Amino acid sequence: ADGYYEYTMSECVYSTSDYSDMVFLQSYSFNKVVDVQFNSTVGKFVGYTEEGVKYAENFNKDQAYLQQLKAQVDTVCRPNAQLLDSAVRDKA
Repeated sequence: ADGYYEYTMSECVYSTSDYSDMVFLQSYSFNKVVDVQFNSTVGKFVGYTEEGVKYAENFNKDQAYLQQLKAQVDTVCRPNAQLLDSAVRDKA
């Protein structure tokens, strides 16, 4: 019960069948509070806490890392969504 809980969560979020609104999110949380989050639509990290703002400033200095995360929509999200959606449609 005592201690700290830190985790990272990556999500692909979309609501249209053509995936045109797909967004890749990567959140860093501490004790269930999101400190900082990357959003592929925004194209950078945004801090939500005092520490998160510091993290965002540092992450956003690394243009190569930001480009890599932006690319996740096309390299990870869309292919996996297509695969999973077709598996669901094939079961119907």
